[in-house]
Amino acid sequence: MVIPGLISRWVKRALDPDQMLISGMAGAIDMAAVRYSLRDDPVRYRPGQPLKLLLPTYCGTRNTGADVRVSEIVRQLKQILGEDNLELTLFTINPPLTAGYFRGVRQVELPTIFPKFLYDECPRHHGVVAAEGSMFKSKFSNALSTMLAGSLGLASLEGKLSVGYGGEAGAMDPSLEAFVRAQCRHSLIICRNRASESILQGLGIRTAAGADTAWTFEPACPARGQQLLRDVGWDGHAPVVAMCPINPFWWPARPDLLKAAAHRLGGQYRDEHYKSIVFHSWSEEAAEKYDAYLDQMALALEQHIGETGAFPVLMASERLDRLACEDLAARLPFSPPMMVSDDHDMYDFVAALRQCSLVVASRFHAIVNSMPAGVPSIGVTMDERIHNLFVDRGHEELLFQVDDADLGEGLVAAMRAVQRDSERYQRDILAFVPGQIRLMGEMGIAFEDELARVYPDFPRREVPRTWDRYLPALSPDLARLLEEWA
Repeated sequence: MVIPGLISRWVKRALDPDQMLISGMAGAIDMAAVRYSLRDDPVRYRPGQPLKLLLPTYCGTRNTGADVRVSEIVRQLKQILGEDNLELTLFTINPPLTAGYFRGVRQVELPTIFPKFLYDECPRHHGVVAAEGSMFKSKFSNALSTMLAGSLGLASLEGKLSVGYGGEAGAMDPSLEAFVRAQCRHSLIICRNRASESILQGLGIRTAAGADTAWTFEPACPARGQQLLRDVGWDGHAPVVAMCPINPFWWPARPDLLKAAAHRLGGQYRDEHYKSIVFHSWSEEAAEKYDAYLDQMALALEQHIGETGAFPVLMASERLDRLACEDLAARLPFSPPMMVSDDHDMYDFVAALRQCSLVVASRFHAIVNSMPAGVPSIGVTMDERIHNLFVDRGHEELLFQVDDADLGEGLVAAMRAVQRDSERYQRDILAFVPGQIRLMGEMGIAFEDELARVYPDFPRREVPRTWDRYLPALSPDLARLLEEWA
């Protein structure tokens, strides 16, 4: 009985779509290594020509956080390297959804099955800068981390620049962890928190300290944010509370050939379908947890509105979150307005977010993007990202888990605490942001040093090596914030 059981587990593992994708990517990298060993004139940087960098990203889903992050990476790289010295290419999942973003950057569509695409595309560049925040973790999608690590591995095998920029690492399935360890051993991963550094150092991967890259983003003007809120019913006077729900329980998303066939032939698994052959995870248990999460969020919002008279708005910072906002709205005795990222570009969406008096969010970047305006926020987290941010921020009393049994009561108490002491929380947040911006500047220095190691002939700017010289241009509000909290 033991041998058949082992064979069954081996077959199941061998036919697992995630494992097949990881194996396919590893095979593509092996073939690229052979190609590189036989090539007489591989694409290499030569002095006097622009540096061609490829940015693997999660853009093209109208995920506001992903788009904002990449926007600021593009601006920072142009500041450090000089726009005339640089040719940037980034991946987009859906080109129409990134049209008008990332000025001067070539966009190429990333296919769902990507090993052959990466095999062809990565060698055309002088280096890879992985730009996704959730860089190495299994919580959302092994496929995304496989794409990022595979891109870095293809750059490394040719001795090219291979950098992860402002990324985060978390729990990984064993097969993904082994793949990341193998493919990123010659890369530099600049992490956005200490916890991620510790995980990657444990895999033998070089790291440097950094931050998320969204901190320097400049949205539309405050008047535009106010008008957008007026357009959905705000009177211009009441405090605005934004609630940003997600479905925390339908991850990870995985390729599934059987579900894909059933979906194509009979329309089954429609609610779980993400794209192509990729489907969200779902079960009766997940549905029960999701219902409980939304019930508790609704309880807290209803009670807060009753106590304060605040104006509620449900904000979906990724278009996938529209369904969570609709499901939350259905649990409320009133009809709150919604703002969804596929109806508003990142400049307008963040402008409206920064006019709020309180943000309650399960989206990491809904919190980050509100903080430069000093908006108090409460986190309801499904993984390490919001947890790490609130620990670093010193506001663990405002942090909750999506499956907390007493989530509603906890949120009510936290919202009351913020209401009572909003000035202190605002002051804490405004004091925290400049440190993140400084870390972002220091990331730029670390990036330049890695570039000089790989390409010593690339021209360096003759500027003082201080963090403020390695930032993209800052808005007047951010410049004043830095000056005030220096």
